[in-house]
Amino acid sequence: MALVKICGILSAEMAEHVAKLEVDYIGFVFARSKRQVSAAQAAEMIRSIRSASPERKVKAAGVFVNPTLEELDAIVSEAPLDVVQLHGQESANYCREVKSRYGAYGIEVIKVFSLSTAGAASVGEEGAVEAEAESDSYESAANKLLEPYRDAVDGVLLDTFDPLYGGGSGKTFAWDAIPPYQAWCREAGVPLLVAGGLLPDNVSGLLEQYRPDGVDVSSGVETDGTKDLSKIITFVERVKSIV
Repeated sequence: MALVKICGILSAEMAEHVAKLEVDYIGFVFARSKRQVSAAQAAEMIRSIRSASPERKVKAAGVFVNPTLEELDAIVSEAPLDVVQLHGQESANYCREVKSRYGAYGIEVIKVFSLSTAGAASVGEEGAVEAEAESDSYESAANKLLEPYRDAVDGVLLDTFDPLYGGGSGKTFAWDAIPPYQAWCREAGVPLLVAGGLLPDNVSGLLEQYRPDGVDVSSGVETDGTKDLSKIITFVERVKSIV
């Protein structure tokens, strides 16, 4: 079954409810966002996760955009994260440094790559990688984009590009771009997660057709900008029903 990450949790009460579901990651946003939390708030929610599901490891993921190492140190020292998710223009060398810095503490590094609705991808100091809508172009773009990050990350996440925040747009990207990214991740031995515009109504189609290793949702399980537990439950059930 695919992994599930519920991102953008804002309260200890909701963190506790979500931790009791069949989820694998709960995400906290430290980057500038309407869902941004402090290290102290995240620490409180992580305590709720641990107490709500002591028999099962639900990983706490922190979402960052171009953080300094000093900023990461300050947050990780207060909030016991299991995952650092890098959602900006972090280079492969930066990811490698983060992995080296926190790997001994069991903290994983997930790098996010943002794709446009047309399938173009961009990240980091390497600049933009433009891909046409043919599979060979997608393969070339994926390999060019990902290869520098080999052995620098523990997972890859594809999201829809947003010009303001980088991700969290609530829009889907061109899913036919997924296969070469999935192929690279399988060869490299790391999971591929997909985000961007996912809803309880469309996640089954994504999983059945493209088989990513996991999915990440935030706005798609909200009502009027607030996490909706009934939508989260439905989303998780539909993901875990796909085998």
